[in-house]
Parts: sequence; structure tokens; C-alpha cells
Amino acid sequence: MGQNDLMAEGSPPTATAGDAPATEPRLEPAPAPDGTTPRGRATRWRGGRRLSTGHEIYWWVEIGIVLVFDLIYETVRNMNHSGAARAYDNAVRVIDIEKFVGLYQEPNIQHWALRQRWLVIGSNYFYGSLYIVVTVCGLIWLYRKHPDSYPLWRNTLLVGTLLGLIGFATFPLMPPRLLPTMAASGYSSFHFVDTLVKYPTFWSFDSSAMKSISNQYAAMPSLHCGWSLWACSVFYPRVKSWWAKALALTFPVATITVVMLTANHYWLDAVGGAIIFLVGYGAARLVTRAGRVPKHDEPPVEPAAGAAVAA
Repeated sequence: MGQNDLMAEGSPPTATAGDAPATEPRLEPAPAPDGTTPRGRATRWRGGRRLSTGHEIYWWVEIGIVLVFDLIYETVRNMNHSGAARAYDNAVRVIDIEKFVGLYQEPNIQHWALRQRWLVIGSNYFYGSLYIVVTVCGLIWLYRKHPDSYPLWRNTLLVGTLLGLIGFATFPLMPPRLLPTMAASGYSSFHFVDTLVKYPTFWSFDSSAMKSISNQYAAMPSLHCGWSLWACSVFYPRVKSWWAKALALTFPVATITVVMLTANHYWLDAVGGAIIFLVGYGAARLVTRAGRVPKHDEPPVEPAAGAAVAA
């Protein structure tokens, strides 16, 4: 009787010496009744959130990233080694470009607004506060309500702001409100008014303290406008009510209007802000994997006993 005849029909084949040992798939323990796994509960215990792709983000790490980045941003932004003459010359170049295309309307817009005292004062406070408040609220809201989207939009904000720093360093630009300060040296003031000086506010960039710590010529590109487009892109597709969507769409329009009413920016600065936002978003999509691409080492999760399998 041959060797094959010795094997009972239907019996499983035995492994030979040359066969590689079978590898069982690595499975995580079944989820608890509340749907969480031990790894997920550990992530929450450390103050984190587990994304659908298997990545983990932690609020205290994110705060650290923001604080370190803000320190770098403020340090680089305020390393101003350019004189007023160079910043003024660049302002004249911007104005000449706007005149060439027939869209130099900033003086007319501000002169109209100066007749409305309440509008100017409100614009001062809008300019000095809302861009920070809305941006921080957007980050917190994404982290809590849409964590899968958070890494992409956090990176968009970081890359766009870094591009803004490059603009500040390579193209110092005197904002319209500071052009009158050059009149005593024989330069044209272009008939702008510094609304933070003329109208009451809690702060003024012309105070001695602000002048010592703030780069007065960091105007191109406008981060106010770039961040407002970021906020619109974050909120508009995710909010549900019509009025919230309307607010999201209105915010960048209001920001662009305010920066011109207060003579803090030219409209070309707003164009620069839009460019760094778009480039930042494109770069962030290239480098961001968390929340978008599953981790290669993520083990499969064994479904709980009796759990229905989603179609």
C-alpha cells in the first residue's frame, strides 16, 4: 500500500519540515459594550482622541505645538531689520500696481467709513481680536467635534503662517495707516488715517510698548485675511444651520473690508493671504496622513460576539 493510501480520506495534511509555521492574524480584544477597546480607553485616559485611521492626537501635545509655534512666529515676525524707507518704497510699489489695474480704492473706502464713527470703532475691535478668537475656536471645535479633520487643517494653518513669515522677512511693507508718519520727511501720506490713534480702543500699535515688540511692517501677506479664509473653510462645510453657514461665508468678506477701513492693509495684502492659505492647504494635503490615510501597522479589530456586521 502506498504512502498516500495511509492517509485517511478528508484528514488535514500534516506540516512537513520545510513548511513555514502559519501566522495567526494579530487581533485586538473585543470592544466593550460602550464600543471602546482597551487601546481606545488608554488613549482617552491620556487625554487623547483616536482617529478613524488609527492615529492618536492629544490635547496637551497640540497645546504644546501651538505654544512653540507661536513663540517661533512672534520671534521671527518681530526680527525687523528693515528701515522705514524700504517699507515705504514697497508700499509705493503696491499702490502703483493697484493704480495700474485700476483698483486703488483704499483711501475712498476709508474716507467713507470715517463718517461712521461706530463703524470705525467696531472695525478696530474686530481687527484686533476676532481673527485670534475665531481661529482658536476653530481649532478647538475641530479637535472635539471633527477630530479626523483636525490634523489637516492644523497643518494648513501652520504651513500658511510659515509662508507669511517668509513674506514679512523678504518684503517689509508699510501699512497704509503708517504712511502719514513719513510726511514730515517729505514723503506723501496718501491721505490715510490711523484709526487706532484717532478713535478710542484698548490698544494701539503706535504705543511705545507695541512699537518695541511688534514688527510694524509685517503687512504682506495679510494673515488676518488668510486665517479668515481658513476659518470659512473649516466651519462652512461642517455646520448645519443656514445662519452658521452665512456667518462662515461672511467672515472673510468682513475681514477684508475691515483691514481696509482701518488702513491696516492694502487689498493686495488680502490676495497674498489667500495665496498662502491655498498653498498651505495643498502642502498640508501632501504631508498629512493622520485622519486621512490608515496606519500600515494598525491591527484589525475583532468584532464583539453577536455584533452585527455593517454592510
